[in-house]
Amino acid sequence: MAIARMPLIVIDCPDPGALARFYGAMLDWKIDVSADRAAACGESGQCISFHKVNGYSPPAWPTQERPQQMHIDVIVDDLDAAEAAVIDLGATKHSEQPGTSYRVFLDPAGHPFCLCLLE
Repeated sequence: MAIARMPLIVIDCPDPGALARFYGAMLDWKIDVSADRAAACGESGQCISFHKVNGYSPPAWPTQERPQQMHIDVIVDDLDAAEAAVIDLGATKHSEQPGTSYRVFLDPAGHPFCLCLLE
């Protein structure tokens, strides 16, 4: 049985609306824009979300001087059960938890990801 479903890619950026409009136009997806977040979503449920980051510095790809800024959100039915399951798989719960409908973890290599309740 899967622990989570429907991965959502989240990209940090200086202007979420502008980036959502770009990807929405490129992929012919609908966009939804709010103050600090935006999303571009396809008809079959795929979404890319964009979050505003103050003082944003773009990646310096392919070097690691400033690595790529994105993380994965996955939808879960029960935060407590999913937390226990991903910790069993080797994840670490991050010390900073800024929300109540999601929890931030680090994968075994240190990449952040979030377990989220569908709101």
